[in-house]
Amino acid sequence: MKKLILYLFLLINTLSSFAQKDVTKFMGIPVDGTKSEMIQRLKAKGFTYDAKTDCLGGEFNGDNVLISVKTVNGKVWRVAVVTPDGTRTLSGYDETQVKIKFNRLCQQFEQNPKYVSLLGTESQEIGDEEDISYEMSVKSKQYEAGYLQDGDEMKLVWFTFFNYYSGYFICIFYDNLYNAANGEDL
Repeated sequence: MKKLILYLFLLINTLSSFAQKDVTKFMGIPVDGTKSEMIQRLKAKGFTYDAKTDCLGGEFNGDNVLISVKTVNGKVWRVAVVTPDGTRTLSGYDETQVKIKFNRLCQQFEQNPKYVSLLGTESQEIGDEEDISYEMSVKSKQYEAGYLQDGDEMKLVWFTFFNYYSGYFICIFYDNLYNAANGEDL
């Protein structure tokens, strides 16, 4: 009987370890579980939740940011970080600032051993001569940079920026591709 219980315990333990996926992490927190669980974990890291906007605010990577937690079928699939926090500053970056911030993020990710660039050794930075507003408004160009956390293709972290009325805002996305929509609702 003791052997049977031991075998069942080992079997359950083995199956549960296979069931757990190593997922993308944001500030050491797995991008997984329910939205309320993620919000509680972020609050424990010092972020404050605003029920009116359904977002969290606080400091991340030296900037005041706004954080949004996105779900699919009740499970967290994305943590979106927007900088600057437009609700506090009421304005975004100008073209020079966003270029500097974007390039600095590229450098930070490329120098961090936890990340591998989607473009290999090719730089994802924006050149000094690039006219961002012209490229975006006339040529509909979108600027993006992408990295794999721990070199795992299912642990995607990427960022882009957009122009809103009061300036440019950078969005960093920490995606859990295991929880992403895969057309099951179509």
